[in-house]
Amino acid sequence: MNELLERYPMLIGCKSDIEKTVNTVADAFRRGGKLLLAGNGGSAADCDHIVGELMKGFVRKRMLTDEKKAEMKLNFPDISDSVLNRLQGGLPAISLPSVTALNTAYANDCDPELVYAQSVMALGKKGDILLAISTSGNARNVCAAATVAKALGLTVIALSGASGGRLSGIADITVRVPEDETYKIQELHLPVYHYICKEIESMFFDE
Repeated sequence: MNELLERYPMLIGCKSDIEKTVNTVADAFRRGGKLLLAGNGGSAADCDHIVGELMKGFVRKRMLTDEKKAEMKLNFPDISDSVLNRLQGGLPAISLPSVTALNTAYANDCDPELVYAQSVMALGKKGDILLAISTSGNARNVCAAATVAKALGLTVIALSGASGGRLSGIADITVRVPEDETYKIQELHLPVYHYICKEIESMFFDE
């Protein structure tokens, strides 16, 4: 955190909410929960980016433990050591914007405003987390997803700009970076979620 704030001192006001996010997401993973992510445009790309940092090695190699390899060998003895030695430990995260077929079908057949809400309805369960990313905090489809998530008993974390928008009234935690212009907000979202992913990774995987 000290390094993050030295590089981005404007984030000092976000420190507590960033730390709450790390601990909340890590606790969900420990309990067997998963992370769902929703956003539009650049924030949709951020959803994919975050999934990439969580589902494979980020700054750590995440080699499978001997115990995990033995368990997998027991389940299927034909799996090769070569495969086991190249796989990495992952944390369960799903980028809802990447579910293209479902999103386009639901938008066309039902209601484009509820595309992410439908995915949350199908995938979400109590103990999971929805990370809702919106620079304004007012993206209608992201707010709808957050509303459905809360109704299902999920924890909602919002990543937004200075105002927090509608999402801040729905979310359990809101990280408001201190900018109002979309591209400047997105520039600060990147170091925030990189820090979050790095800290969570350090809790689950050795060097």
